[in-house]
Amino acid sequence: MTKEPCYEVARVPVERTLALRREVLRPHLALEEAVLPGDDDPATVAFAALAEDGAVLSVARVGPERAPFAVEAVDRAGLPEWRLRGMATRADLRGRGIGSAVLDAVIAHVAAEGGGLLWCNARVPAVGLYRRAGFLTWGEEWVEPVIGPHVVMWREVAPGAPPAVPRSGASPAPGTTVSG
Repeated sequence: MTKEPCYEVARVPVERTLALRREVLRPHLALEEAVLPGDDDPATVAFAALAEDGAVLSVARVGPERAPFAVEAVDRAGLPEWRLRGMATRADLRGRGIGSAVLDAVIAHVAAEGGGLLWCNARVPAVGLYRRAGFLTWGEEWVEPVIGPHVVMWREVAPGAPPAVPRSGASPAPGTTVSG
């Protein structure tokens, strides 16, 4: 039986996410090329699941960015828009709720900042993770060269509200430790 890792979800500098983002999402690039537009925006924040030894297990970053689509069910007048990017979990740790815990931290951050429309370009293999967190798809699937198939996903986040979708297993809030 494999021991589940003990980790804490915490807000971290965006730079702390680069190595894992590159390893999981863009291994064909050099580390310095893993920087995304907006990483240096003061409103962009990053979260990571950190093991007891400080190892980065899962990461995500979120920042204000207008969605490139219209969601008819959402009144976007004055609704803040946030883009989730760089969501990555070590391959050997997927399916254990660690990525969900990081995603919950992102959603909680958006809620604390007044809520709004949270969207991302999701890799098709990760669609289930986002669906479990209440995201819906928008538009058709497309293939991003070198990276693979994607689909736009989105959800509304109410101001001050915790994630609206209950989870099975541990999904700690930022600063919470999960023991394995």
